[in-house]
Amino acid sequence: MSHVPTPQTPAPEAPRKGGGGKRSAKRERTGGRRTGRKILLGLTVLVLAAGGTGYWLYSDLDSNIKGVDLDKAIGDDRPAKLPTSGQNILVLGSDSRAGANAALKTGNVSGARSDTALVMHIPEGRQKAVAVSIPRDTLVTRPECTEADGSKVPSAQRVMFNSIYSQVGSACVVKTVEKISGIRMDHYMEIDFAGFKDLVDAIGGVTVTVGKDIHDSSSGLDLAAGTHRLNGTQSLEFVRTRHGIGDGSDLGRIGLQQQFMIALLSEIKKQDLLGSPAKTYKIADSLTQALTTDSDLASLTALAEFGRSMNGVDPSTMETIMLPVAYDKVDPNRVVAAEPRASTLWKALRTDSAIPESAKKSPATGGSS
Repeated sequence: MSHVPTPQTPAPEAPRKGGGGKRSAKRERTGGRRTGRKILLGLTVLVLAAGGTGYWLYSDLDSNIKGVDLDKAIGDDRPAKLPTSGQNILVLGSDSRAGANAALKTGNVSGARSDTALVMHIPEGRQKAVAVSIPRDTLVTRPECTEADGSKVPSAQRVMFNSIYSQVGSACVVKTVEKISGIRMDHYMEIDFAGFKDLVDAIGGVTVTVGKDIHDSSSGLDLAAGTHRLNGTQSLEFVRTRHGIGDGSDLGRIGLQQQFMIALLSEIKKQDLLGSPAKTYKIADSLTQALTTDSDLASLTALAEFGRSMNGVDPSTMETIMLPVAYDKVDPNRVVAAEPRASTLWKALRTDSAIPESAKKSPATGGSS
């Protein structure tokens, strides 16, 4: 965790009309850091850019972030890093029912699972991004992994993807994704249910448009066709709904998850949070409390630098793709990677090549297309 020296001068006074003083100078130096040019994780730098927050605020937020040492947990059995400045990030939404999550309408399943999984690929130049969703019901071969206590968990075939998190942990999820894709994950980020809800509430909600009525008694979502401003609880219902769309399978809701992700990033991007330090802190606090990252990103300084490096990525231009899958021949409630489409997709990401249209289409659609 990065060390930031305790300020030697008292926090500046509240800004006066017309600006000026240290605060105006600070704003000038950080003019390029405005939220309008950031994606989600760039939010953390705004706490510092707002000025006058003090070392204790930085320390408080910094200590919220949990880190996972992927190099130690996985070892050298990993794909080579990209020879370019491109980045690959595994983003998980975890569905633990423990703690604050227990109060949410998320079911009674024990343990925790990776409810949502996205491989985000940002090519060299970092002006665009591709997000590939891995369906949670995908059957995969789990590689041999090491648990936190050092014990080995043997490889296993036909393991449901979202169960790996609860069986062996997040590092094994990363290793599994690297094995099936041949792509090294430069970073790992995880946000849990309660944190997701609080983050949406902190930014004042997210706007989405749905083409058809959605009524899902399981998730609690009840939306008429049209445009809606969703609060945190409704947003959680939105990304978890599956019985109100398509054939009720996990595949149907992936499109909603991708739609919401872009809407969330766009909402954050358009808010001028530098004008409201209190709101900025509330958002950063919600985000960092819910966030687990790889050890290289597990500090405000590292997250801020990462956010700046993603300066040119516009969420509205992000391409979203579901990993091509087909219904399993043995268990029709499960899916498997559809070949050669899946391999073609992963190869395109590895080589920063254009993704063929055939690799963007999935034989199994969940009745959503």
